[in-house]
Amino acid sequence: MTEAQALPRRRISLFKNPVVVKELRGRMRGVRAFAVLSVYLLLMVAFALLLYVIATASQDISGFTSGGQIGRTLFTGIIGIQLFLVTFIAPSFTASAISGERERQTYDLLKTTLLPARTLVLGKLFSALSYVFLLLIAAVPLQSIAFLFGGVSEIEVVLSFVILAVTAVTLGAMGLYFSASQARTLSANITTYAVTIFITIGLPMAIFILLALIASFLSANQTNIAADVQVVLLYGLLALAATNPLMAAFLTQYWLLNKQSATFFYETVTSTTGIVQVPLISPWILFSALYLLIALVLVIRTVRRVRRIEA
Repeated sequence: MTEAQALPRRRISLFKNPVVVKELRGRMRGVRAFAVLSVYLLLMVAFALLLYVIATASQDISGFTSGGQIGRTLFTGIIGIQLFLVTFIAPSFTASAISGERERQTYDLLKTTLLPARTLVLGKLFSALSYVFLLLIAAVPLQSIAFLFGGVSEIEVVLSFVILAVTAVTLGAMGLYFSASQARTLSANITTYAVTIFITIGLPMAIFILLALIASFLSANQTNIAADVQVVLLYGLLALAATNPLMAAFLTQYWLLNKQSATFFYETVTSTTGIVQVPLISPWILFSALYLLIALVLVIRTVRRVRRIEA
């Protein structure tokens, strides 16, 4: 068997992937990587200071603001701005990963290396996500400031990091898929950000309107609605909310504080037939499972797309 025949069948370790090594070396050599990291942290620090000023300025009836309230405000705000930044940074590193190679006319050189399509795709994705995870880890000390004031538990920090990481993986995989599907980087970026804006802004607005309408209807007719209907509506709203990272994070925190559980809990439903305890699963679990499944499908389709391009 020749070397050309054996190479595509050989399993290459992700950390020894030549695409990963080349991309990470090229990215960290330049000024852009450190500039993006510095600007990212400066924005986080400025936003945290702004939240601190706002939290301390708002006083309760006693004339002072509790440390727990300040800590929770800081933590929620930092996670929110992190989610916003990661949502737009993660696709930017992958939307040009493959289409950029074609535009620079270096894609044919990659094909001559006899790297399998799977190795190429995973290498591009891993190298881009490595830098995104660097941004997430660099901001952990800012989240830890909330512990100085109290009001935030360790499980909240862990769950917030999970939601941020899953969001980055899925949006990164989506950007890579459109990069392989589109001929030009500009069209890949436009398509990627159009879908991203729909997921992060359009979908939450639609869900918020739906939640407001159903909540208003249930509050006015709660005892007149059958328990089965309320259960179906509750499960439906939970499934819809789990499709968006912001809604998943908000509801996870809400139920964690009210039900003291990060996995499974019961919600009380009142109807004409009595009170029913409905078992529910925390939104972050549904969100993670759904988004990781989407990421897996996108990676598989990207690999197949690259194979068709090579053929």
